[in-house]
Amino acid sequence: MGILNVTPDSFSDGGQYTDIEKAVAKGKKMEEDGADIIDIGGESTRPGHTPVSAEEEIERIIPVIEALKDSLQTPISVDTFKAAVAEQAVKAGASIINDIWGAKREPEIAEIAARYEVSMILMHNRTDMDYGDFMTDVKADLQESISIAKKAGVEDNQIILDPGIGFAKTMKQNQYMIKELQELTTFGYPVLLAASRKRFIGDILDVPADQRDIGTAATTVIGIAKGARIIRVHDVKANLEAAKVADAIYHTEL
Repeated sequence: MGILNVTPDSFSDGGQYTDIEKAVAKGKKMEEDGADIIDIGGESTRPGHTPVSAEEEIERIIPVIEALKDSLQTPISVDTFKAAVAEQAVKAGASIINDIWGAKREPEIAEIAARYEVSMILMHNRTDMDYGDFMTDVKADLQESISIAKKAGVEDNQIILDPGIGFAKTMKQNQYMIKELQELTTFGYPVLLAASRKRFIGDILDVPADQRDIGTAATTVIGIAKGARIIRVHDVKANLEAAKVADAIYHTEL
């Protein structure tokens, strides 16, 4: 899954693809590099970001989705937690809703996914970091999201889980989440790992966001070893190569 942020303030590539032509060119390049999904976001989720209205988010992403829909063969996902934005994005051509609040901020977003029969990524997130047993609590939180989605009519084969790396977690908890990612595969849904250029990689390597692609590739390999089925990244080519080698090794039998 290639990341296409049409935002002025995303932590890694903010402001680079706010122009429709540049955004479309970036989407095409990621498809050429091997992306299976293009994930379009119109609101930064970095710490301290400035919230935007649904109307502004729609204005940012819909023209890009419409342009890419006509230019790509690759499915498009929309990175939003707002039901109104999700509905407009799906109408414009998106076939996956990627919700960083796991249908808890606006539960009606799950109804949109069900109504239009599109897939939904439920990410782990919470408003506090008051964990008892970390992994038990994360799984319980995700179960709540799954229940919301299924109650709204989202089918099992439309649900994808995301551990929420970088959200409501300490640096060590982010690392531990990836280390124990196989725990989430027990739900029976595909798991998406989105660690690309995240702060914990910068803390480990002491490098800025735009220099974290090698560190990201390490998380890609570990994620695949632990059962991740989708990897969400900024640098598609490098991570695809890492993923192919990891897949080949971990699935080799004599």
